[in-house]
Amino acid sequence: MNRLAVINVVGLTEALIGEHTPRIAEFRRRGACAHIAPAFPAVTCTAQSNYLTGKNPSRHGIVGNGWFNREFAETQFWKQSNHIVHGQKIWDALRKESELVTRHAPLVTTANCFWWFNMYSSVDYSITPRPIYKADGGKVFDIYSWPYSIREEIKKDLGDFPFFSFWGPAAGVDSPQGKADAASRWIAESAKWIENKNSPTLNLVYLPHLDYNLQRHGVYAEGRAGSPLPAAGALGVARPTNPKIHRDLREIDALVGDLLDFFGQRGVQVVLLSEYGITNVDTPVHLNRIFRERGWLTVKDELGLEILDAGTSQVFAVADHQVAHIYLNDTSLEKSVRDVLEKTSGVEKILGPAEKIAAGIAHSRAGDLIAVASENAWFTYYYWLDDARAPDFARTVDIHRKPGYDPVELFLDPKIPLVKLKIAGRLLQKKLGMRMLMDVIPLDATPVKGSHGRRPADKKDWPVFITSQPEFLSAEEMESTDVFQILLRHFRAP
Repeated sequence: MNRLAVINVVGLTEALIGEHTPRIAEFRRRGACAHIAPAFPAVTCTAQSNYLTGKNPSRHGIVGNGWFNREFAETQFWKQSNHIVHGQKIWDALRKESELVTRHAPLVTTANCFWWFNMYSSVDYSITPRPIYKADGGKVFDIYSWPYSIREEIKKDLGDFPFFSFWGPAAGVDSPQGKADAASRWIAESAKWIENKNSPTLNLVYLPHLDYNLQRHGVYAEGRAGSPLPAAGALGVARPTNPKIHRDLREIDALVGDLLDFFGQRGVQVVLLSEYGITNVDTPVHLNRIFRERGWLTVKDELGLEILDAGTSQVFAVADHQVAHIYLNDTSLEKSVRDVLEKTSGVEKILGPAEKIAAGIAHSRAGDLIAVASENAWFTYYYWLDDARAPDFARTVDIHRKPGYDPVELFLDPKIPLVKLKIAGRLLQKKLGMRMLMDVIPLDATPVKGSHGRRPADKKDWPVFITSQPEFLSAEEMESTDVFQILLRHFRAP
């Protein structure tokens, strides 16, 4: 059986492959490339689950990066147990296939280097970010691994995982000239470390480097005043990429090129793919504020600050980039909610029961209604009407406590004078064992210039599947659920 490394280059699209990505462009030229019709929603957890199970959210249950747990009456984002992804995973399918061929215990092994839902899965080797939460409320940044021994061994060889460059204001901005961010480099080295020690049959590698500045700055250059850019998909018109991301493209290209050389020297096939394409946005939409103004959303006072009480709200939204799950604790309001959403600028369409079935997302975890943003818009989780009453976690990087995804965590608040000095002071407090709040994130959503989640109008903004084996691609376009079988073909070939 052949061996395969699947390198997930987050945000990579046809539009980004060219002058600034010579290694990726050469890999595509020597092989074949197909557009992947984006998963719905086109977000990390759903796309990866589609790829690794060959099923859609109606079957595997991953309706987004997070959702409202109706039994706990809590919004839950970025959970890590693989048990919540239903269905057979690709590594289990490989083991069964190997066993049928060899008629004895399969020799297939799998390594998962930072793809999500990485904990408690049936892979042989796994590494994933996982802080240690102390009883005093403190948090120690760390990784989780299986087997446990990997954790200390790899940190001894590679150093601690650079958590602050994995997400937050420092992600993607502190890299030295010519090198990708520290997190992506560490993950790439961890994949090489696993290969050198264990030679897995399947090696899943996650490289998030492009994700950060594509969301900060957008993919395409802004048009001059009075001369907007051509519409997405305009025939015969090339849209120039944003100069602010050219360095990022060169950096990820160098990192991918190094991995291509490494795996090639070891006789390992490589597939490059991405989860989604990011497109330019300029319109944040605050659905929960609209619901609150209608009297449908409930907040409770906690020490003078406001906390969304999802369990008692009649209607609320769980925002996830350009898709929002709308939960109706009072189903009699469905028509009224639809009417409001249809009149809301920035909302392109609303999915009800029939539309959810057609979109492959008819699962109990999904919202009763699902709102999809216009291509230039995205959804915030914001529900407060006065910034002075915003919860304390709103001004911090807190991916679990916020009832929705918050790309504003990529920015530092420009209203804070000498903000980096404030950060240094907070870190000193932490080092001295004092409790502190890293409250440096703005409450203004307008700086976000790139988003994803819906299907872009231009296929050049769709995720891609690139392989050095052209015979495995029978068409220039595939469904996200097709990735599963196409990856399996790479193992079966002579």
